[in-house]
Order: sequence, then structure tokens, then C-alpha cells
Amino acid sequence: MSNPPVFETLASLRAAVRGWRAAGETIALVPTMGALHAGHVSLARLAQQRARRVIVSIFVNPTQFAPTEDFSKYPRTFAADCAKLAEAGVDAVYAPTPTVMYPESFATTVALTGPATAGLEDRFRPTHFAGVATVVSKLHIQALPDIAIYGEKDFQQLAVITRMNADLDLPVTVLGGATVREADGLAMSSRNVYLAPAERKVAPVLHVTMQDCARRIRRGEAPNTVLARGREAITAAGFALDYLELRDAASLGAPDVASGKPLRLLVAARIGATRLIDNIAV
Repeated sequence: MSNPPVFETLASLRAAVRGWRAAGETIALVPTMGALHAGHVSLARLAQQRARRVIVSIFVNPTQFAPTEDFSKYPRTFAADCAKLAEAGVDAVYAPTPTVMYPESFATTVALTGPATAGLEDRFRPTHFAGVATVVSKLHIQALPDIAIYGEKDFQQLAVITRMNADLDLPVTVLGGATVREADGLAMSSRNVYLAPAERKVAPVLHVTMQDCARRIRRGEAPNTVLARGREAITAAGFALDYLELRDAASLGAPDVASGKPLRLLVAARIGATRLIDNIAV
């Protein structure tokens, strides 16, 4: 099976998009940073259900990494990624270089409030979502898809992108794809390859603890008490906990449990040198 065509320039991407548009075909975009796993492939499959043509972008975005983070070490597996996408049957890969995405004298970013300042990931990665929003807005404009699909595992990111896309009136429908998990419940992530064998055995504690917390909250137990017990369990398992929080699923603001509105549990914690995030509905 041959690999999908790879577009490295904006001109080549837009030429393909123009051809598909002229044929009356709908287009879906799945933005990624590569190091693809079954979770990414599930997003491509979802895109195929919603559009005639599917573009997967692969771009390790430097602007969403802080100087202390792992940009240089982020896994890059482009050949293997293209093979996975060929098997999935996607129509094109967009793989711009940093110079294509951020030409010389580039000077524009997207300023954010709302879900981007919810006191979750933004507490620990204060510059992260500005980089995400800037690159995503560019991808939506560059590819001009009908639909763009993002994984729910990065739930705050999905909320930020959904809000930004609506606020900027971009003509793209943003959809979330369900988190894909290993058999023991660990959310699939490109960073899971960093886990040492002993750390990998402990990692599912995050999902198990969230499931227990969700059950207790649904039964009517006080969220503050439930979360306190959950934080203790995660710490006792050997994690350095950044947060375990219950939030309104739409705004990521403080939850109103009595209102019946959808709620979300979100967690971030480090084990060894690896930081893991996850979330589930309540």
C-alpha cells in the first residue's frame, strides 16, 4: 500500500484542497504532532466517517513548548506515521517545516481567556495554549477544512480550540474524538514511550482513581471529600500530582453538581520523568 501524498508547502496543500473543492468533496483535518498511535488513527477513522477527504497534519509545534520542556526530545517517527496513515487510507499528509509555519518576521499570536485560563494545564504550562491556538488557527485557515477533529484526551485543549474557533468565526466544525485506552485503562499518548517498566505498571492508577471518584460523585458523595481521597490515592501510588479537579464540562469553570450539567474530571501527574494527563466524564 503506497503512502499518502505529503505536502510540505502551503501552495501544494491548497492546490490539492482546491481540486477537492472543485469536485464538490468535503474535507476533514486531523492535526497531530506525529508519533502516531491507535488514538490518532481513531481520529482519522472518525474523519473518514464525516468527510470525503481526510488530511492529517504532522507538525511538532515549537511555540507550544516552554524552554524547559521536551521539544527536542519529542518523538519523531515520520516514516512509521506515514505507514500507519497509508493503512488507514487517509488522502494526504500535511507536514510543513517550522519555516513554512512561522516565516521570517512572523509576529502574530492568539490571546486567550476562558477555558485557556481555567487553572488546569495553564497553571503549569502558562505559554502552552497561546502556541496551540496560534498553530491551530493557522492550520484551519491553511487547509480550510469543513471539519477538524481533536482527541478528548487533551480535554482543556479541545475546549480552548472549540472556543477560539467559534470566537474567530472560522468556518470549521470542531469535533472531539473519544480517548483510546490500553487494555489496563491507560490513555494512549505519544509520551507513554518514556515510561520505565515499573512506571508503566503504576500508570493506570490515574484512570482507576478517576473512575472511582466519578462513581462516588454520581452516588451523591461530596465532591471535595471524593477529590481529597482521590488525590491521596494518586500520591500514595508514587505520582507527583499537579491536579485532580472536577469542572463544568463546557466552560471548565467551577462545577454546579446540582444543576445536572455535564461534568468532567481532569488529572495531571508525573511519574518519574513523564507527565501524564487524562480525563473522564462524570
